[in-house]
Amino acid sequence: MFIHRILAAGLIATIAATTTSAQSVQYRSPGGFEYRSQADTGPIARAQVALAADPRNVQLIIALGVAQSGARQMREAIETFTRGLAIEPNNALLYRWRGHRYLSVREFDKALADLNRGARLDSTIYGIWYHLGIVKFARSDFVGAADAFSRAQPRAPDANELAGATDWLWMSLSRAKRSAQAKAMLDRRPDSLPTTNAYAKRLQLYRGLVSPDSVITPADSADVQAATLSFGIGNWYLVRGDTARARTWFERSVRSGGWPGFGFILSEIELRRPRKPSVR
Repeated sequence: MFIHRILAAGLIATIAATTTSAQSVQYRSPGGFEYRSQADTGPIARAQVALAADPRNVQLIIALGVAQSGARQMREAIETFTRGLAIEPNNALLYRWRGHRYLSVREFDKALADLNRGARLDSTIYGIWYHLGIVKFARSDFVGAADAFSRAQPRAPDANELAGATDWLWMSLSRAKRSAQAKAMLDRRPDSLPTTNAYAKRLQLYRGLVSPDSVITPADSADVQAATLSFGIGNWYLVRGDTARARTWFERSVRSGGWPGFGFILSEIELRRPRKPSVR
């Protein structure tokens, strides 16, 4: 047992040295800016050691992919989930996770294919519907996005996810020009479970409880948090027909640097959409 512990410790050190030595390019923006992965601080190395002891264990494969995602190693995670699908080609959770990571690196067609396949295999998985909604929103299929988020909402596993599904459902309905339906949905207060995440703050804006300038506070310094909040404010202005202010907030979202965040991804897309100037 002592020798085994020494070997395991050595393996962890070797893997850690490998995973921290290189930060790979994950995404290159239309403007040519490169966004890279982060160094592993231990979770990836531990997941690799666990998987090495049981290499066909799909749950351990998912755990490794999730750990890689946490260090923004999205392309490595895609390879990991693909490895799992070679073992269990009909595992809906693997399609859920790989589709999510394809979304992170802006490969929307592949994300859509994976998430649709996952939904056909198991229609009860919240994460499939949620991320399918994001992909459809990115493709300007706002009606389809609203349908996906309406399926995700009752399946949300906790208050944070419930706020997220409610937020995106409101945005999707609003962009689909179903503003009365969006308001009626908010009035039912489906997000009644208490939470203070970014989506809960955006929902306060949609309900008129806070002003757009008070949504972001000095505490919202994390890059993905800033990207998420900024996109929500920009989309709120866009729904109201103020394309100039919307653009300002989409630009702020991209400046945050939180490239894996859905707010960042959608802000990039919105900045590339042709717009008529605001009528002021």
